[in-house]
Amino acid sequence: MQPLAGVTVVDFTRYLSGPYCTMILGDYGADVVKVERPAGGDDSRDMAPFVNGESYPSAMVNRNKRSLALDLKTAAGRQVALGLAARADIVVENFRPGVMSRLGLDYDAVRAVNPEAVYCSITGFGQTGPESHRAGFDIIAQGMSGFLRMTGAPGGEPAKFGIAVNDLTAGLTAAHAVLAGYIHRLREGGGQYIDVALVDAGLALTVWEAGSWFGAGREPAPEGTRHRHNAPYQAFRTTDGYVTIGANNDRLWTRLCREVLHRPDLLERPEYADARSRPQHVDQLTAELEEILQRESTDTWVKALDAAGIPGGPVLTYGQALGQSQVAAREMVVELDHPVIGPMRALGMPAKLSETPATIRRPAPLLGQHSRHVLAEAGYDDAQIDAWVAAGTVGEPAASGSPTHHQD
Repeated sequence: MQPLAGVTVVDFTRYLSGPYCTMILGDYGADVVKVERPAGGDDSRDMAPFVNGESYPSAMVNRNKRSLALDLKTAAGRQVALGLAARADIVVENFRPGVMSRLGLDYDAVRAVNPEAVYCSITGFGQTGPESHRAGFDIIAQGMSGFLRMTGAPGGEPAKFGIAVNDLTAGLTAAHAVLAGYIHRLREGGGQYIDVALVDAGLALTVWEAGSWFGAGREPAPEGTRHRHNAPYQAFRTTDGYVTIGANNDRLWTRLCREVLHRPDLLERPEYADARSRPQHVDQLTAELEEILQRESTDTWVKALDAAGIPGGPVLTYGQALGQSQVAAREMVVELDHPVIGPMRALGMPAKLSETPATIRRPAPLLGQHSRHVLAEAGYDDAQIDAWVAAGTVGEPAASGSPTHHQD
């Protein structure tokens, strides 16, 4: 049995941060009911590329969920949603502060009917403070976390992370906070409210940078691939690409010079004498090492580094990264069958639990694919559901796009 089997999650989230949180909960066995607008659903459903009309990126982050298409602008829709929350273990939403309150679906409303609920809100800036009212997407949070000023090449324009790091970190933060809240409920009883902000989650990652700022007032500037405190610890050019080297302590530096570069004379240089000196001369060190490393191929250097026990590796494209034999051995690319997209590949589970492993039990749902089933479970009869469908309060997918064997 999976660790969250029997746990019900009502998911009012969209885009990435909230859906990533609820995907994690679903991967560990929770029954996640994703509540979406009947007209269009989660905004991520509009994200290209599309296969047979379905968004492939959206399908990546919404697996292991059931979709209920419900119009929360209607009184009936709000009543149904509150009823679902009343029976839920966990509720997650990522609307701007105030939206759920206006809908009558905020924590106070849910707590009144379900005091055991663990309720998590994910927003750009949190529920308190002078910026709390503002909307916040990942790029705004990266800018206001200082990330755009510390990423990229030295002297270059502000650059964002290659991934939506604040969104994803907020989703991870929310997931582990929700689990902590649920553990407290199991031990002591009672739910609680969890407030997660994209900016806070990003700032919480900056532990090295905070040490430099608080300790010496140093602003973390863009360093390319260099480490702020260690050297050599970066990517270097080779004859056919780049190699990363992590010789970030004196033991590894000695091995690098003697066993890989065959330049023991570098050990005699006072500017490279120890781990504190090398970062102070990183420009000179980079130039000298790159002059040597550009004489051979990436593969040659990786093999030499491995033989010497020094961390190192090639700099791959994303496609090359997914194609690695190690990635295949770790089952980080899996195959599943989507009712419309068809056979598709998805990312696997990063944590390998020996007794209760995470699994992909169902692909991402079609919009409203499980509306009728979820409402029937909640006690509504076919006549009431039919009336809501006719009124547009509840949505269902077109019959041609909703095979019955995907309705469970």
